[in-house]
Amino acid sequence: MERIAQAARRAGRSPDEVHLVVVVKAQPIERIRAVVEAGARDLGENYPEQALPKMQALAAEPPVRWHMIGHLQRRKAKLVVQHFHMMHSVDRPEIAYRLERLLAQAGRRLPVLLEFNVGGEAQKHGWPAWDERQWPALADAIAPLLELPHLQVQGLMTVPPWREDPNEVRPFFRRLRRLRDVFARRFPRLPWTHLSMGMSHDFEVAIEEGATFVRVGSAILGPRPK
Repeated sequence: MERIAQAARRAGRSPDEVHLVVVVKAQPIERIRAVVEAGARDLGENYPEQALPKMQALAAEPPVRWHMIGHLQRRKAKLVVQHFHMMHSVDRPEIAYRLERLLAQAGRRLPVLLEFNVGGEAQKHGWPAWDERQWPALADAIAPLLELPHLQVQGLMTVPPWREDPNEVRPFFRRLRRLRDVFARRFPRLPWTHLSMGMSHDFEVAIEEGATFVRVGSAILGPRPK
């Protein structure tokens, strides 16, 4: 938390603008309980079915908010609607419409972020956003999703390419921030508050470039058990 605060102050921002999501993917419940006891209130999971036993085990702990941060298979969307507080990784129209239908049936709204691929890596999910000349077409592509009444689109998310030097990731974070600004001008009725970017290796650089959510796992919980 101190590193987050220092990074925010370097960028002239308030530390209160940055939210820490502790990524608990594949971690044992003892470690997760310890991090909740230490003050974590936002937990991130890549696989919704793996989150359910953790949610049950932590039911008696201080209340936490669960964030879906990984690629979501269509058949597992109902788990997100039933159990998660926010989804960072809406990465295609198909999953957006599936969530909308399930949310309407459940009578609830879900805060979501739209995921964009800013580095051009074939293995990464999200709308293709590495060619800035295509951004007007991207705006047209997402426009129908912004009208869905049960999806509360609040910003963007990305998983940038890995670089040994975190400063070499900075251009990708800047690209997502600029894309968010393009959408904010095109669709001013939405808040576009959040940028979910930055993980254990590069979260401080992400904060300097505008991140409001950082998704940190191994820097807090250690490496995932084999």
